Amino acid sequence: MEVGQVLHMNGGVGETSYANNSFVQQKVITMTKPITEDAITKLYRSSYPVAIAIADLGCSSGPNTLFAVSELIKAVDSIRRKMRRKSPEYQVFLNDLPGNDFNTIFRSLSVFQNKLRNQLGADAGPCFFTGVPGSFYGRLFRKNSLHFVHSSYSLQWLSQVPEGLENNKGNIYMASSSPPDVPRAYYKQFQQDFSLFLKCRSEELVDGGRMVLTVLRRRSDDPSSKEGCYIWELLAMALNDMVLEGVIEEEKLNTFNIPQYTPSQNEIDLSDAFKDGGYNVAKCMRAVAEPLIVSHFGEAIVDQVFQRYREIIADRMSKEKTEFVNVIVSLIKV
Repeated sequence: MEVGQVLHMNGGVGETSYANNSFVQQKVITMTKPITEDAITKLYRSSYPVAIAIADLGCSSGPNTLFAVSELIKAVDSIRRKMRRKSPEYQVFLNDLPGNDFNTIFRSLSVFQNKLRNQLGADAGPCFFTGVPGSFYGRLFRKNSLHFVHSSYSLQWLSQVPEGLENNKGNIYMASSSPPDVPRAYYKQFQQDFSLFLKCRSEELVDGGRMVLTVLRRRSDDPSSKEGCYIWELLAMALNDMVLEGVIEEEKLNTFNIPQYTPSQNEIDLSDAFKDGGYNVAKCMRAVAEPLIVSHFGEAIVDQVFQRYREIIADRMSKEKTEFVNVIVSLIKV
């Protein structure tokens, strides 16, 4: 699987789109708002730049993309008004992998900019947007060109499926039944990716530049614990049932692995969705995972996979408590 080509959220604005099934991610952005606002406010007050370059890495598409950016711009505008300073200009870079639905973002920009202009007033500086397709596990921008980097719920996705997962049969991720070398392979890939991410951003940020990262994480030190892997184990159950019924080839399942790693807090240096039962959770996961499923198994089985997945989730959630845990990292380049 070439992750850079097939990994993207469901595009458009339909029932199964990421735009309409990303309320968990939106809640996380809202929860972390005090941290991001504090970081960009300190950035502005440290040098009063006449122009601010902001990069949102792993922006996806839909309302969350522009929601995060608008909150950052509003925070700067608020502090510059209190200090009676002229508004800076804003350059916003929206980054994601090439398969991301950038067209939906671009179609919404004029409405967004008009709304933002009405909220901030005529004396607010102009805001320019640029789409930047490409992997953030590599250089994306010129050296010393960014003032602020934001990334939410993106860094748990790996640059590639780890090598050495041939014995992970019947699983699509780390699981309690996975051989010990499987979690080690996932952790090794995460270490390589996260280190490269930090190295690239350190080159792209200006001195004094800021970065706020929000990553889905686990509390346990065991990477194959239920806490970090459960949601994918349930999807594997649906796929295994379809193998037993002859809908999916066993070899296809055995060669499919999810390129994701949810780190513990040490490895990095219940949302409202669950109140609506398995239906909403399955829709959220479909918006995230459907392109990967289609790329490997084909489109014909997708509806059946996620119908089964919905039923499994609803059954398990009626018996067990499930929650998402996050870690937020705020960094400054010195």
